[in-house]
Amino acid sequence: MQSPTPLKFPVPKLVLAHDYLIQMGGAERVVASMLRKDPDAPLYTSAVREETLLPEFVGANLRVSWMQRLPRITTCFKAYFAFYPQAFRSFGVIHAETAWVSASAFAKCLRFSPSTAAVLYCHSPTRFLWECDTYLRSEIKSKLRRGVVRSMVPALRGVDRESTSRFDVVVANSQAVRRRIWNNYRVESQVIHPPVDLQRFSTVPRPAGDYHLVLSRLVGYKAIDRAVLAFSKMGKRLVIIGEGPDGPRLRAMAGPTVEFLGNVSDEEVNHWVAGCRALIFPGEEDFGIAPVEVQAAGRPVVAFGKGGALETVVDGETGCFFHDPAPEALMEAVRRSEEIAWDPDRILRNARRFSEEEFHRQTARLMADVTTEKAARRAIRGGVSSHALRRTVVGGYSSPHDLA
Repeated sequence: MQSPTPLKFPVPKLVLAHDYLIQMGGAERVVASMLRKDPDAPLYTSAVREETLLPEFVGANLRVSWMQRLPRITTCFKAYFAFYPQAFRSFGVIHAETAWVSASAFAKCLRFSPSTAAVLYCHSPTRFLWECDTYLRSEIKSKLRRGVVRSMVPALRGVDRESTSRFDVVVANSQAVRRRIWNNYRVESQVIHPPVDLQRFSTVPRPAGDYHLVLSRLVGYKAIDRAVLAFSKMGKRLVIIGEGPDGPRLRAMAGPTVEFLGNVSDEEVNHWVAGCRALIFPGEEDFGIAPVEVQAAGRPVVAFGKGGALETVVDGETGCFFHDPAPEALMEAVRRSEEIAWDPDRILRNARRFSEEEFHRQTARLMADVTTEKAARRAIRGGVSSHALRRTVVGGYSSPHDLA
């Protein structure tokens, strides 16, 4: 087989991609960390909300799709869910030495040249496709609209599964996500925990105040209602920072000891973190950056004992778990946490396992391995597609059959 004709234009060493840059959450902070490491790398995305961008994205080499021109895209971006696969395909075939794609939705639909070593960093299998009933109940109130979305799910699942299978290697952000990747896509993956800014909150010792803290977008799957109900019943003070579509419902059910501050400045967040008794993390999350950030400030976490929290919180040493979703179980965990003399230094040491330096060290090694492996295979076979290499095992991670 003849080698392909060399391209007549420079091929970037690295391209990045992300679903959209509209809401700035944990996934976007991971992408921002990649840009800090490679600020000149092109970043492909579907749409952008410029007024809320993290500093790393301002002035970056953004490649934005035609979806940016859709009406109210920055406020109704979820309503356009069926458009995202085509938006990413519309970029055509992208040429690069290595591609790193951050996705919990359809950025994985990007297409790359056969010579590109393509890495998918999966924050979660697409929630509205693979956790359809739970997601739709919390996000869409209209039964008619839920029915319309549900009718499109089978076809979109096929697109999602096929797109995932075309990557040379898939990376999960936690063991919980790794299991779901195998269950939903039947694709092997390895875990690299997302980078956490361990300096985001103050580590200056300060006596704990009379309140517990929630830091979260107010959306249904975050299960903030568990915390609202528990603290309303206990009559204990709970401060909630964050905003979202579930806010009105949560405010309606809250007792007088639950305070909603909405979105506040980083300085104000730092103030509330420094004085809290503990962070309340009431839902099952894929990873959960906030618990690590708060532990880096020496504060414990009271967390629901599922998902990523099991990997970031050490029960009895850096926080307490509750395993029943009932508010009473959270109430008991809060009482238990108040009886423990927490060691801020021990809590901080645990947080350091998730530093940005460790993330970049593991990511650089992974991308070097997959790029070398792909080049070697192309040299031997005279050119192969990324589809043929999607089962490649990089870095010695184990078979998915031990994940059941």
